[in-house]
Amino acid sequence: MAGDGDVNTPESGTGSSAADWARFLGNWVRHPIKMGAVAPSSRSYCKMMVRHATTELDGPILELGPGLGVVTRTLLENGVAPERITAIEYDREFARMVRQRFPRVNVIQGDGFDLDRTLGARRGEKFAAILFAIPIANLTRAERQALFRDYFSRLLPGGNVTQLSYLLKPPVEAVPGVFSVSASPRVWRNIPPARVWIYSQDRAAQTGAAES
Repeated sequence: MAGDGDVNTPESGTGSSAADWARFLGNWVRHPIKMGAVAPSSRSYCKMMVRHATTELDGPILELGPGLGVVTRTLLENGVAPERITAIEYDREFARMVRQRFPRVNVIQGDGFDLDRTLGARRGEKFAAILFAIPIANLTRAERQALFRDYFSRLLPGGNVTQLSYLLKPPVEAVPGVFSVSASPRVWRNIPPARVWIYSQDRAAQTGAAES
């Protein structure tokens, strides 16, 4: 992903918008399925995602698929300490650039679909929020739900998963007793217009189970 204008501060990146668009497009042409997005995400879209993520909870934050770091930058602009953020990027060149732009963020070049292997010694860590921007169009409904079950097992109480998506319906359907899903308003200042899907721990089901 890439934004629609960079801010030249130590923790916000220094690449040019035009250069980021060129890098993003070049990578999309080579790997359209792995990239998923057809254009870099806008600043408005990134702000919507961060607004709905449970970053106010104490604890580390996991970003899956930072791309060129526009959501990372938005997290930092909203006061999240860089040391709290672990960003996992599959593409080696993108991971290198995010690491260069945000040297105090923990950037891992690895697979967000296999967190045990990617996190290594940190595989048992619990996160305050997970921000998800990895394409899952090639996964079945059951595979998507299983993936998000795993993510929810890694969250602190009250934590959520937020997902960037162009779809009109949730990319991952709710799993009763594990997580529910809601949507942000559509962000029109994005190519194409999109929304953020918010997956929250299913407290109603958990409360009912505790009371029974």
